Amino acid sequence: MQSNSQNFDVLIVGSGAAGLSLALRLPESVRCALVSKRELSEGNTLYAQGGISAVLDSADSVESHVTDTLAAGVGLCVQSVVRTVVERGPDNIRWLHDEGVAFTQSPATGDSTFHLTREGGHSHRRVVHAADATGREVENTLVGRVRQRPNLKILEHHIAVDLIHTRAQGEARQCVGAYLLDIRSGDVISVAAPCVILATGGAAKVYLYTSNPDVATGDGIAMAWRAGCRVGNMEFIQFHPTCLYHPEAKSFLISEAVRGEGGRLLLPDGTRFMPQFDERAELAPRDIVARAIDHEMKRLGSDCVYLDISHRPAAFIEEHFPTILARCLELGFDMRKEPLPVVPAAHYTCGGVRVDSHGETDISGLFAIGEASYTGLHGANRMASNSLLECLVYGELAVERILQRLAEPHPWTEVPRWDESRVTDSDEEVVVSHNWEELRRFMWDYVGIVRSNKRLARAKRRVDLLRNEIEEYYGNFRVSNDLLELRNLVEVADLIVQSALRRCESRGLHYTIDFPGTDPNQAHPTILIPDSYVPHPQGE
Repeated sequence: MQSNSQNFDVLIVGSGAAGLSLALRLPESVRCALVSKRELSEGNTLYAQGGISAVLDSADSVESHVTDTLAAGVGLCVQSVVRTVVERGPDNIRWLHDEGVAFTQSPATGDSTFHLTREGGHSHRRVVHAADATGREVENTLVGRVRQRPNLKILEHHIAVDLIHTRAQGEARQCVGAYLLDIRSGDVISVAAPCVILATGGAAKVYLYTSNPDVATGDGIAMAWRAGCRVGNMEFIQFHPTCLYHPEAKSFLISEAVRGEGGRLLLPDGTRFMPQFDERAELAPRDIVARAIDHEMKRLGSDCVYLDISHRPAAFIEEHFPTILARCLELGFDMRKEPLPVVPAAHYTCGGVRVDSHGETDISGLFAIGEASYTGLHGANRMASNSLLECLVYGELAVERILQRLAEPHPWTEVPRWDESRVTDSDEEVVVSHNWEELRRFMWDYVGIVRSNKRLARAKRRVDLLRNEIEEYYGNFRVSNDLLELRNLVEVADLIVQSALRRCESRGLHYTIDFPGTDPNQAHPTILIPDSYVPHPQGE
């Protein structure tokens, strides 16, 4: 059953901080569709605990935030991008506050009206937060605001299948819309829009263990790649060092702020180990901490290490970490009295779709913002709490370009209808579930925290076999949510493996035993170019 085509001025795919903030910044005269795979609030933003970094205290400075970010990025950050994001940080925090986000207030940490905490890689307290559930407060507040906007049509339980783009002779390619699957009905609709924004988040579900929700399947990155966009720095996957180790926890994240407020990492015998790996100890950047934990677990054959903040007063823990405390108590751990068992888990995709200074991709009218994009902010390693900041700033920057485009004449384009006349319903759904598990297992085993040429080559062979099997399945059966996510995950897995094979050094989040040192001659991003890439007629 095929629904009629719909048309809008702007189509936003994704409903995290990036997509929601962009939607709210559009004038109410702009007709906008906002697409969410699950409920509107479900996504990585909802589960972000720590906070948002911004220079809000007179003891801090833009220069210091820039310097810290560049240091964490290990030579691969684009300095102009870092400066733009950092300079726009304070105004974006104030915008969130004006929208109703209730950040924790306290003058005790300086002259800021907000309570500021410190996380790994930061030289100052500059992380504004809402207790230990900042993402939930931001997401729920913005969702409430979005639901009040009459110009926004919300399409929950829809997943994008692919982008629709055209190219006239001698002209730049233009994105004109996307196909969307209504997950509940099984119908695929065609949506036309002169501006399409991919705010779909990252791809950490490509790994067996992750702190991300189930929706983080790299959809935007995969769709943009298939459409002909370049991607950058996909080898740099951040593994959060401290996720709760418990079979029922589903990799529940223990915020970096716990270490920022004095939490210590311990071996099973109670020995503290981080000072042996870095002078910043528990406050070292995440890549260093994750590798140190991985090293100690492998050396000892241990299932986990431990994070201990029980030396702080119980009242302090209750005030600063109420969400984490409550969940741990549900699972039988009292962080006020005992260390918590923790392991690393895939957390953040530092690379993504290559975009310009306003979030626009290689295809005119197609934007990527937030974790789906590669802006140059994070380099080889994302510094804690810079991610939500990037979502906000690039949402703001993209709106500037979108409004310019909408001011130009854009006649409504008749987009092609979805054709499923040559496919049937699948009678072998087990193929999807089996391939999903196989993919995530070998990505964890071969393309994880520590890599090697042999492991990467083995992963590449497995990815190629799976891709062929999945594409054959996709070409013969009607699409489903699980099939689309699997198709996107195998695409993203291939991009990660290809990028990792090209970087013959260890830098930031990419560590390989074959090239353990950092090569100054490789201080440049890894840019992958699809076969369908077409340079813009007016140049880069």
